[in-house]
Amino acid sequence: MSKNFDDILAKLKTADTKKMSVAVAQDTHVLEAVKVAKERGIVDSILVGDKEQIEEKAKEVGMDLADYEIIDVKDTIEAARTAVSLVHDGKADIYMKGALESKDFLKSVLDKEVGLRTGRPLSHVCVFEIPGIDRLLFLTDVAFMPYPTLEDKKVIIEYTVEVARACGVECPKVAPLAAVEVVNPKMPVTVEAAELTRMCEEGEIKNCIVDGPLSMDLAIDPEAAKHKAGALDRKIVGDADILLFPDIHAGNLTYKTIVRLATVKNGNILTGTKAPVILTSRSDSVEVKVNSIALAAVVAEDKKKGIL
Repeated sequence: MSKNFDDILAKLKTADTKKMSVAVAQDTHVLEAVKVAKERGIVDSILVGDKEQIEEKAKEVGMDLADYEIIDVKDTIEAARTAVSLVHDGKADIYMKGALESKDFLKSVLDKEVGLRTGRPLSHVCVFEIPGIDRLLFLTDVAFMPYPTLEDKKVIIEYTVEVARACGVECPKVAPLAAVEVVNPKMPVTVEAAELTRMCEEGEIKNCIVDGPLSMDLAIDPEAAKHKAGALDRKIVGDADILLFPDIHAGNLTYKTIVRLATVKNGNILTGTKAPVILTSRSDSVEVKVNSIALAAVVAEDKKKGIL
């Protein structure tokens, strides 16, 4: 079981090195992350974009391009389409966003001819390593699906369980979060959380334990559970692996609060695609990008083995 990103990196040492396709690769931070990922044996990369600009940006980070395949495509939209087609055609295992707008990157992901669409909705998982918590926390959805329906939440859980299992969490504990931990008909979020719990108990959601509704403190703090009546009888007693947020507002606010106020490590991955997709922000650090590449690599390994 991976308790931190070092454990994920160690897991990758026993796997074949994956190939990553980078769309519009002429981005300094992206190239630096690609360089670090190669040095750590996580992935080899194919760089698609303006060759002259890629070479210029590579010099800024001391990156030797001799070991990289570069596909020279000046137009950003065409570069993204070329890059995603490499993954679609099995010539690469992972698809990563470079210096282009997220909407254009997503259009390439969803391209009917060469994209990575599955017919299912897309979602997003953020993985945190937080001091004082003895395991990785998987937060979803904090960036993509605004107001998930009950069926959407079921799908989000299934996606996130796959990511958690790829990271070595064999049977992750899923906490559908709410402001309270009891069902209240006037609070639809709690009703849906209870329904997700039932689905899991009856085998409609597999390979995990779902226990909701749960308040945040009971989901992540065992000490808090000791002081709440009946909390110790729950299936999750402060030891949740996956935090399922009721909507994007709750998820995004929590994500940004953690990132801004605590010293943490994190990585992100898009889910619901045929192959792992890395959609990081330009403001994300090189470390976040490298962690995201590592996440994508362990998921790619499980897909290669036919586990996912």
